[in-house]
Amino acid sequence: MRKATISRTTAETDISVEINLDGRGTYDNQTGVGFFDHMLDQLSRHSLIDMTIRAKGDLHIDDHHTVEDVGIALGQALTKALGDKRGIRRYGHFALAMDDAQISTALDLSARPFLVWNCDMPTAKIGTFDTELVREFFQALSTHGGITLHIDRVHGLNAHHIAEAAFKSVARALRMAVEADPRMADSLPSTKGAL
Repeated sequence: MRKATISRTTAETDISVEINLDGRGTYDNQTGVGFFDHMLDQLSRHSLIDMTIRAKGDLHIDDHHTVEDVGIALGQALTKALGDKRGIRRYGHFALAMDDAQISTALDLSARPFLVWNCDMPTAKIGTFDTELVREFFQALSTHGGITLHIDRVHGLNAHHIAEAAFKSVARALRMAVEADPRMADSLPSTKGAL
């Protein structure tokens, strides 16, 4: 089974992540950051990756460490659950529309982390949530998940819609990339012999 559990404790955060790549998109995410929980729920639901995330962080300072460290732990869990990546599709892409926002995502589970972020936010806050943390989350996920990740805002006026469309677009692209490719059987999707 393509499942993983990661625990990560630092002086700033205490995080546990459980995922099942072959799930149904069920989720139970509690980080203490309401908007971020909502985004993680979207990531799970639309990727069909079951997720249970618990995070306790130094929220008396701000949300930064919690959001970034959840991205780190989730990236580590993805890497662990994917194993040697035999039989997966590897690549994923999805253009997602949400009201005024359209976000295009392309990704490669390449083990070569790189984030391209062309997704400027029109406001600094969504409620009390710093919109710059959306990028910080995806940077951490890309780095620790070994993902080449391109996220582009095609359109968008409302920061909430842009952020949510980004999470959903990444989710759908990730769903495509982690799926088993029936034509690949037990082969690696690479000419190098390793990913």
